[in-house]
Amino acid sequence: MTKIYFSFIFTLLVFSANAQKFKVAGKITDEKGDPLIGASIIEKGTNNGTTADGNGMYAMSVGYSSATLVVTYVGYNKIEKEINGQETQNFTLQDATLLSQVTVVGSRNMNRSSTDTPAPVDIINIQEITTKQGQLDVNQLLQFAAPSFNSNRQTGSDGADHVDPASLRGLGPDQTLVLINGKRRHQSALVNLFGSRGRGNTGTDLNAIPAAAIERIEILRDGAAAQYGSDAIAGVINIVLKENVNQLTANVNAGMYQAKYRFDNKNFDGQNYNVNLNYGVAIAKKGFLNVTADYNFRDHTNRANTDAGEELLRRQYGDPQMKNAALYYNAKIPVGKNVQVYSFGGLNKRKGDAYAWTRFSNDNRNIPSIYPNGFDPVIASKIDDKAATVGIRGIWKQWDIDLSNTYGMNKFHFLVNNSLNRSMGLQTQTSFDAGGFQLAQNVTNLNFTRNYKSILHGLNVAFGGEYRNERYKIFAGERASYDTYDTDFAGGSQGFPGYSPTDATSKGRSNVGVYLDVEADITKKLLIDAAVRFENYSDFGSTLNGKLGARYEISEVFAVRGSVSTGFRAPSLAQKYFNSTFTNFVNGQPVEVLLANNNSAVTQALGIPQLKQETSQNASLGITMKPASSLSVTVDGYYVKVKDRVVLTGQFSDEDEEIGDLLKALRVGKAQFFSNALSSTTTKGLDIIIAHGTSLSVGRLSTTLAANLNWMKLGPINTSPKLEGKQNTYFDERERRFTLASAPPSKINLTFDYTVNKLSFMLRFIRFGEIKLANWDYELDVYKPKVQTDLTVNYKFSKNISLSIGGSNILNVYPTMSKPLLTESGGAWDPVQMGSNGAFFFTRVGFKF
Repeated sequence: MTKIYFSFIFTLLVFSANAQKFKVAGKITDEKGDPLIGASIIEKGTNNGTTADGNGMYAMSVGYSSATLVVTYVGYNKIEKEINGQETQNFTLQDATLLSQVTVVGSRNMNRSSTDTPAPVDIINIQEITTKQGQLDVNQLLQFAAPSFNSNRQTGSDGADHVDPASLRGLGPDQTLVLINGKRRHQSALVNLFGSRGRGNTGTDLNAIPAAAIERIEILRDGAAAQYGSDAIAGVINIVLKENVNQLTANVNAGMYQAKYRFDNKNFDGQNYNVNLNYGVAIAKKGFLNVTADYNFRDHTNRANTDAGEELLRRQYGDPQMKNAALYYNAKIPVGKNVQVYSFGGLNKRKGDAYAWTRFSNDNRNIPSIYPNGFDPVIASKIDDKAATVGIRGIWKQWDIDLSNTYGMNKFHFLVNNSLNRSMGLQTQTSFDAGGFQLAQNVTNLNFTRNYKSILHGLNVAFGGEYRNERYKIFAGERASYDTYDTDFAGGSQGFPGYSPTDATSKGRSNVGVYLDVEADITKKLLIDAAVRFENYSDFGSTLNGKLGARYEISEVFAVRGSVSTGFRAPSLAQKYFNSTFTNFVNGQPVEVLLANNNSAVTQALGIPQLKQETSQNASLGITMKPASSLSVTVDGYYVKVKDRVVLTGQFSDEDEEIGDLLKALRVGKAQFFSNALSSTTTKGLDIIIAHGTSLSVGRLSTTLAANLNWMKLGPINTSPKLEGKQNTYFDERERRFTLASAPPSKINLTFDYTVNKLSFMLRFIRFGEIKLANWDYELDVYKPKVQTDLTVNYKFSKNISLSIGGSNILNVYPTMSKPLLTESGGAWDPVQMGSNGAFFFTRVGFKF
């Protein structure tokens, strides 16, 4: 299939090259009338473009007479203009102050664009992809727009059902740093315990940020800890919020899945509804306030009825129900000519209902007089997420100075419904407050940047510091959710036992970091970038990291880029202090499992050391080519070695000679821990992006092939003296396979986008590579490569109204089935990247006034 994709794309490029129809020409000047030599002119939505010559003149062919031209030049404000059939188009660009220039993640040079950085940066226009995709949340939008990005929905995974883990290049969710408008975003308080993705990791809840509030997303596919600090081992995702004013945009979305494997006769389920509004108002001459309101509802799916010949473990297997509401803002207010005050942030409230494993009528954890047919416990969540940044930025003696403070908080509160506490007998309640956890983070930044145009061919110097304070809390639930009233029966709320007062904790830490980042255009063709960063943590000490990158332009159509760096990730507070007892199902049988933190008696009895930081060595090498105005090719190889990887260990039983008696006293059958158990992981990969645009008949065809190829190797297991010989328990084959399955070994996305006047079509094929997971019998469940097909039709009735109709996975392809008795999820599929809900059909109406 991979060979077919590559053959098809190159055949298309050969036969469709240089077919543009409409010619346009003109001159690019500044406000004084002087020519802007080398200014960039691009046909919007394509890679078709040219540059101005020595007299500021340009000439090019575009796909159709109503095309929009985007004109940019370093140090000047961008212009976008629809040509409206006019063959002569002159542009006058206004000089931009440093305060209004656009920054791109991966470079602190505010004059740098994404195409000339030393490391690969994807720029994803959210408005464009939301009109052509049925997905409504940020994770799923990126899953199909960025080849190195991976996310999937999980089921039967407790809190992970409510927050989708996501990552870059097959590494952990906590090894990707997320920024908003260039400022560090707080992580979720959740630590993932189940499912095939992100086990033992914390991560950032991208779905707390409404897509309607986002202008673009920048993905730096390179290690950047020396530039931005902890968590940036795999790369950086920078979310840039909208700044438009005097324009109201609104979208109404609806969709549903084609139901299959249900117990009833429903043809569709998992209904999705979304409505959002965005509006901006101008403040003073160059200030603004942009506000977004968003509401999304997603209903349950059920894919439990897969094979009547298999023992049924769950009557409810599928997506949880979610109600998600968000209010976000972005604002800048000028204070004099060279100073501005800015602020951005928002609130997100989410309520979720996720089904746990079924307790059948004859289950000894059921009370038949309360539930004659057994029951399906519902793990409900109330998630509160809030963040706000306030800063002041100004110019002093040509230095750009930026002082800001960012506060973020994520609170996760569990409720359990349709349940009981078996040890309470007939006196039991059926709904419980199970407690929860929260993470708060406060970050203060001070940054200095200056560009010296007269040194070499341009020198950019940036330095600054950051002070960060974090606090993690676990709060207990009500007594009935965790206590055992009659020791002859299982205690706590069924489906999700609550957090007890012994689990409750409140721990904090602080760290301070300083950095220096220098970029120099040594010649017009050679760019060198060097960064160094020192950080000191109150709980584990200091770290020093560096990065060196370069880009060399061999010709106007060919350039080479690469970097080497070291990185680090501090273990999250949740990994250090999380403590809980939960119910796991092994071969269909319930087992109480203790997840003990580093300070517990159980952990110390096994001699497991305190968590320490992960360190990394990163290297990348790539090429960029633009052999024709309508064709661009980028190929980037990468190498990431992470040492002392923090993982969730395998489960030690109550028969273990070291801790068996302790576990029996705690009434749990197994225990597991967080540990730097994996000495190293080595990830090698390749990102390939080929983009082409051409006129075809009366319209324009844009074709993109985006592929990520990924290989991971696991190193030896770190053991303590007491664990010698227990490596297969400490980090067993199941856990190894879950780590290796963090991303498919290949993900290939082939997209055709054809536009004819007001009508456009998007056809996309996504191939997910093979995943292998070890089941409870330690046999391999093989999820074979699958291809998903998406199709969207969009029609613009006017400049103000558009309609999209389409489907994702329209051929209703499912992953390879496994035995529910042996999977982690209790269903026929473990969570894999393509999902297990089948075809999704949607419609979207967009308004702009």
